[in-house]
Amino acid sequence: MVNVYEQYFSAKAEYNSVPRHGALVMLIADSEAGNIRYEAAVSFFPHNNEEDFAVSCDAYFSKVLYEAKGRRSKKREETLLETFPVEIDQLADTIGGKVLWEQPLREARRG
Repeated sequence: MVNVYEQYFSAKAEYNSVPRHGALVMLIADSEAGNIRYEAAVSFFPHNNEEDFAVSCDAYFSKVLYEAKGRRSKKREETLLETFPVEIDQLADTIGGKVLWEQPLREARRG
């Protein structure tokens, strides 16, 4: 399993009665036995100060975007990243949360 893309953003959410002010968004690739699966995931975390990047496990939500025989493809990954914010927004909506895309907390990392 590899994070094709990950980035931290400011966020607004509450989960398990805990306010969340940060979100880690990820596009994850997992290949096994000749199959590839891409998953969009978001984890909301407290982010109570500038140094607080302790990602909690309880507010993690994911959705499979693509699954088929084959292997990783840069072209497919770029296509998935085009609609990635929409997919993450849909996941965030399930708990009434919001990723503040215009407020990144760190630079994006590509894997």
